[in-house]
Amino acid sequence: MDLTPLQWTLGALAALLVGFSKTGIPGVGILIVPLMAAVFGSRASIGTVLPMLLFADLFAVARYRAHTRWDKLRELIPWVLIGMALGTLLLAWLGEREGSRDLLGPIIGVLVLVMLGVHLARQRWGDEMAPHSRLGAASTGAAAGFSTTVSNAAGPIMGIYLTAMGMPKQQFMGTFAWYFFIFNSVKVPIFAALTLMTPDKPIFTAHGLLFTLSVAPVIAAGALTGSWLLPRMNQKLFDSAILALAAVAAVKLIFG
Repeated sequence: MDLTPLQWTLGALAALLVGFSKTGIPGVGILIVPLMAAVFGSRASIGTVLPMLLFADLFAVARYRAHTRWDKLRELIPWVLIGMALGTLLLAWLGEREGSRDLLGPIIGVLVLVMLGVHLARQRWGDEMAPHSRLGAASTGAAAGFSTTVSNAAGPIMGIYLTAMGMPKQQFMGTFAWYFFIFNSVKVPIFAALTLMTPDKPIFTAHGLLFTLSVAPVIAAGALTGSWLLPRMNQKLFDSAILALAAVAAVKLIFG
């Protein structure tokens, strides 16, 4: 891989956050998307991040598997699959689209800003935004499926949904862990098929898989750190810094 020292630094930071977000504070995962897009480009970053996420998911499932609320997952599954189908169609269209302008970068940037807006709105209005109804569950599932497919950025949506259910911390983390392990696994054949359909604009690349192998110890370190640090850290200050950095990175993706 021919990466600059800055790219290696950004990629290693993203790998650390991948692990940390799965066992520590899920909200920090919002920064992974723009960081990896800056290193690999918008489309290739999606396929590079996926195996990183799956590796980190194994730590999260092992740590919190006993606390999963399967009833909440089951009611989301059909809607998530619909959202994933829509996201797949968008990725296929973008892969076949002619022109040098990469539209996925701005799309990811806008998604990140929307997630930030929803996150901040939930902090302001709390339970008034809770998706308790059947329509709320349907819209949450579809939005999560779409955003996880096109940008690996469903974390804030699922965080809002699971928080609205009033789950204790352990149940939240267990349900969150299994949700992403299941649907990240579903994305593997989807991304492989899209890569075969548009080999000039691949999602999975050899460089991306090699990068995942290279940073696997960093992901593991992040996962172990998150599990240890969660009850000991000043979450409010940390979240504020992450959200600010994510906003800056998202604006850069939109405007290039």
